[in-house]
Amino acid sequence: MESKVKYEMEFPIHVSPSLLFQYISTPSGMSEWYADNVNSRGELFTFIWEGSEEQATLLAKKSGERIKFRWIDDEDTDYFFEMRIQVDDITKDVSLMITDFAEQDEVEEGKMLWDNMISNLKQILGSA
Repeated sequence: MESKVKYEMEFPIHVSPSLLFQYISTPSGMSEWYADNVNSRGELFTFIWEGSEEQATLLAKKSGERIKFRWIDDEDTDYFFEMRIQVDDITKDVSLMITDFAEQDEVEEGKMLWDNMISNLKQILGSA
């Protein structure tokens, strides 16, 4: 199996960190922009897109700050995806930091996918 590379992205979002956290950490919030439907049972999250299902384990959650998942397929690896809210101490600008992994030749595709999803999220939040 080819090893994946880590990539990070930053998206400025003009919304309160507490509201943003609701959209990145709850099944109902994530169903509005990340997947068609999201269900959770404890630490197991099921993401549904156009009939296909992927499951991820919740690795970490810090209220108002970040959420981190590992896909079930990557269970025996160090790969994960994380959404972290960053607030500038001086300007109070809010950014959503994304950390993800992809095969070397799929990094650009992964970044475009995140771009599209975050664009949807900004529209829902009225931050576009």
